[in-house]
Amino acid sequence: MNAIMKNPVLVIEDEASVLAFVRAALERGGYPVVGARSGVLGLEMLASEEFAGVISDMRTPGGVSGQDVYCWIGQFRPDLAKRVIFITGDTVNQQTVQALQSTGVPFLEKPFRVQELMDMVRKVIGAAL
Repeated sequence: MNAIMKNPVLVIEDEASVLAFVRAALERGGYPVVGARSGVLGLEMLASEEFAGVISDMRTPGGVSGQDVYCWIGQFRPDLAKRVIFITGDTVNQQTVQALQSTGVPFLEKPFRVQELMDMVRKVIGAAL
C-alpha cells in the first residue's frame, strides 16, 4: 500500500464549483483532500504541511500561478514535484501553453470528467488506501 495516502491531496483552485467537484470526486475515491482558494494560500500550506500530491489550477488570484507553485515545489519540496497535476481552462493562452510544456506536468483541460480526473490522480499521485 502507498503510505503517502495518509496525507491529503492539496487542491489549489479559486473557482468554488470546480474545487467542490474535485474534492467530491477525490473523497469518493478514498483520497483525503485539503483545498486552497489561491496559489498564495497553497504555498503557505505547502510550507507547513505534508501532502500526497498537488492538483493546481494554472491561473489563480493573488499573483501566484500554478507554474509558480510548481517552481516552489521543485525548489523546496522536490520529492513532491512528480506528484503534481495542473487543471486549466486556458489552453488557448500562449503563456499557459508554454508553461504547461516547460514544466512537463500532466494536466486536465476544463471541463473534465470525474473518470479522467481519477485516472490521472491514480497514475500521478498513486492509489488511495
